[in-house]
Amino acid sequence: MADFSDARWRIGELGRLYGYLKGNRRAYLFGALCLLGTNGCALLIPWLLKLAVEGLRQPATAHHAPVWYGGAIIVAALLQGGIRIFSRTTFLHAARRVEFAIREDLYGKLLTLDLPYFAGERTGDILSRFANDLTNVRMLLGFGVLNVINTTIIYGAALVLMGSINPFLTVCAVAPFPLMILAVKRISRRMFHHSKRAQEELARLSSQAEETISAAAVVRAYCREESAIDMLRETCRRYLASSMAMARLRGVMLPLMAATSALGTLIVLFLGGERVITGVMTLGDFVAFNGYLAMLVWPTVVMGWILNLLQRGAASMSRLNEVLQASPAIAETEGAGAPLPLGGAIELRKLSFGYDGPPVLNDLSLRVERGSRLGIVGPVGSGKSTLVRLLTRLYPVADGMLFIDGVDVNRLPLALLREAVGFVPQESFLFSRSIRDNITYGREGASSAEIEAAAELASLAAEVRRFPNGYETLVGERGVTLSGGQKQRVAIARALLKNPPILVLDDPLSAVDARTEAEILRGLAGYYGERTVIIVTHRLSAVRDCSTIVVLREGRIAEQGGHDELVARDGLYAAMWREQQLRAELAGL
Repeated sequence: MADFSDARWRIGELGRLYGYLKGNRRAYLFGALCLLGTNGCALLIPWLLKLAVEGLRQPATAHHAPVWYGGAIIVAALLQGGIRIFSRTTFLHAARRVEFAIREDLYGKLLTLDLPYFAGERTGDILSRFANDLTNVRMLLGFGVLNVINTTIIYGAALVLMGSINPFLTVCAVAPFPLMILAVKRISRRMFHHSKRAQEELARLSSQAEETISAAAVVRAYCREESAIDMLRETCRRYLASSMAMARLRGVMLPLMAATSALGTLIVLFLGGERVITGVMTLGDFVAFNGYLAMLVWPTVVMGWILNLLQRGAASMSRLNEVLQASPAIAETEGAGAPLPLGGAIELRKLSFGYDGPPVLNDLSLRVERGSRLGIVGPVGSGKSTLVRLLTRLYPVADGMLFIDGVDVNRLPLALLREAVGFVPQESFLFSRSIRDNITYGREGASSAEIEAAAELASLAAEVRRFPNGYETLVGERGVTLSGGQKQRVAIARALLKNPPILVLDDPLSAVDARTEAEILRGLAGYYGERTVIIVTHRLSAVRDCSTIVVLREGRIAEQGGHDELVARDGLYAAMWREQQLRAELAGL
């Protein structure tokens, strides 16, 4: 029962491939026809050899001279080789096309998934599915399918022809095969589990290597090279153990199949030779029979390799299915409102939110008028960044808690909502492209004048002009060639170029000094206009001119009001303000 369940589960994992194979059915059908042709030529050779031998023994009854049969064998061999080229290339090209389609779907699916999904996944593991797992599936659909069809044709035709020559000898020749099939079945089941474990260890290895390379500066700064090597060595050891288990199983299976074929050949030589001596069987029949039996040796041996491909392909497809079947926690709601321009009025109605543990935000109620400026401050971990992430539905929010222009955000199309919000996250991410490409990422086709204007507002233009290649300067992976402040200002320029009705700045000036911060804020003050602006910061000077300031503490609104009002209230905001003023005075000494 367990065997049947395992097999059914593996078939279920491979079931998704049917849709991809259906789109390439003509290629696979043509490849199968080519295999019929090449195997037809191969099966003809032993029969021609039989007729040639009989013609040599009894020239009077021969239909053709031995030379004619020799020429026919050469022609059949040449046709077999020529058609084989088409069969192999057809199957392998079809497998490449399927791999291409799966990779596109996999990438497209990843782009539909949201932050909750990626928070639980490792980058290296995802990359391993794109590389190693897809390669295993391609091998299964290419070489695997080719050899399955080829083996089926060879076995079916060869056994029929052998049976037509001598049924009893055919039964004796294949008698050892059932025992081999039972043994292979047990081995293949274990091979699947070892294969899946090996793929998981390889994914873990890729993830660990990617993480260590990304954090190379930290590793060196803390002298953790030996520790990193030890961790990678342990992961490599587990991967090696799984791979060696697979190798041992293959090492048992291939000799087992070869021994089965050799035993069948030994039986035929003993029983068939006796029948030739007694005259029950002609020498030509004996030669042809051995030729067909020899043709079964390679398909029998390659069957173990096919089973290995099947196990690895099924294990890899199960890992790919985990991504392809994943559902985003945030999706378009049925009946979402029509795509009307958003003004920017925001309202929170007893908003509460938590990740997988205790609530991070508790019972927040707030109204932000269109065109106003809201400052959000508070201690570390008070929920500031979480709150602004909910505005663009980067995380799911319950119905009836968050509204824009009086419409529940869950009723708004995601594209409309996110197009209306210019979001500068706390950690500025830059792509490995030019400064121009990073600024125009949210608005392709912007003119050079618009790009420079956005850079001026972000106090970036003067520094870009000093670069030899200006806006065409490549920033390296994740903006490694730029300073932290420059990366933040590129991110600000990217949001400003988008020209959104709602601008959210999540502590975007943490990497610049106070003077540069003041310069950027002065430039942005003229840009705000009728836009709704939300500024999250730990520097209170950045929100001093905001119409409303909200102080969060432990996920709740502790204080709310203008700067002067909150300072006069002598509460949490006033204490934070005095502390920062004192630090500024000490720094100026």
